[in-house]
Formats: sequence, C-alpha cells, structure tokens
Amino acid sequence: MARTASILVHVEPEVKEEADAILNQLGITMSGAINLYLKQIVQCKGIPFDLKLPENPLPNFFDMTPEEQKAYIQQGLDDIKNGKTVSLEELKNIFEEDFGYSLEG
Repeated sequence: MARTASILVHVEPEVKEEADAILNQLGITMSGAINLYLKQIVQCKGIPFDLKLPENPLPNFFDMTPEEQKAYIQQGLDDIKNGKTVSLEELKNIFEEDFGYSLEG
C-alpha cells in the first residue's frame, strides 16, 4: 500500500457539499479528487484543468432496468458491427482533452 500524507483543508460547508455531490456523480471521492488535482499540478507545473460534468452525460448503467441495460449493450454491439469505433490513440486524446486525464500512466 502506498504511503499517504494528511492535508487539513478548511472550506465553506456549502462549497464542500456541492462539490461532494458533483464528485459522487463522477464516481470520485473527495480524497481521490484532491489527489488527482495535486498530481496534475505537479505534472503541468501549474493549475491544470477544469473537471466538470459533461453537458450530455452518459447514462449510469446500474440505474437502468434490465431491459434498458440489454438495449444499451445491444446498441454498443450494433455500433461495433457498423464500424462506429475509435482507435486507441483517439480514445487517449478524448480522455486527455475532455477529462484532463492521461492514459499514459
């Protein structure tokens, strides 16, 4: 297990509550978000990015009914059959440009 260090941060309660709600939707803990932010500061040598919910978010698979899940999977399979795919390089670019996250490690 990696070593960790503690940071005590004082924030306005309303800001923390609102940020926590957004991070929950993104599937990121507050600690994970701060760690990600600090890593990006180091990598970029400055304030690195905006992290926000997409304007047209993808549906949450686990919130779907079994019928909706099956249809969603079928749509993905149909897209593959019809050649609607992207290369690994394009996927890396999407993650970097849209999410400020590098898949290079």
